[in-house]
Amino acid sequence: MNRQTGTAVDESGRAYLPPMGRKWLLPLYDPITRLLGARAIHRRLLAQAGLRPGQQVLEIGCGTGNLLLEAAGTAGVTAIGLDPDRSAVARAGRKARRRGLTVRLDHGFADDLPYPDGSIDVVLSAFMLHHLPAGEREQAMREVHRVLRAGGELHLVDLGGHVHPGDGWIAHRARGNAILRDNFDESIPDLLRRAGFDGVAETGTDVRRRVGRFTFYRAVR
Repeated sequence: MNRQTGTAVDESGRAYLPPMGRKWLLPLYDPITRLLGARAIHRRLLAQAGLRPGQQVLEIGCGTGNLLLEAAGTAGVTAIGLDPDRSAVARAGRKARRRGLTVRLDHGFADDLPYPDGSIDVVLSAFMLHHLPAGEREQAMREVHRVLRAGGELHLVDLGGHVHPGDGWIAHRARGNAILRDNFDESIPDLLRRAGFDGVAETGTDVRRRVGRFTFYRAVR
């Protein structure tokens, strides 16, 4: 791990940003995200996605599996999660087994998805995009576009969007953050269009005192 940036390195030598920014903080990920209201945000994203029986659903950057396991609870859905952090993936697997849910969990990176062209119906992404370095974001979204079937959809939520004067100091401070600054204004919709998506839309936005502004998007293959 790079102690200055917080990035970790997997066995292939690739760097990534762990779910909590530091690998040793992983045990705190679930309690902190619960405190910040992640479950309600995940359910809102799933309601937007409208999952149906028979669909292949992939979450990129699944972390410890909170959104993925909610998706796996939809009858008839095949749920697949991918993350570069093996410890997070292992934790997700233990949680799935405790709940009696069947999921596929893969180690990997969003800019090199290990799935065939047109094999996925829905891709989910929750607070993952800002973990990617600026140089990897477009390739990751092109990979999402590649693995989606024609008419398949990406449903994404992340910090950022259009900040308003009354959003509070956390939201405004985030605009200057090196990790988050590429998430604001039209940056995410423009990124998705460059990756080849049609029907790119901002579908909702909200602001919370402890988190700042976060915004939901949908894009169609």
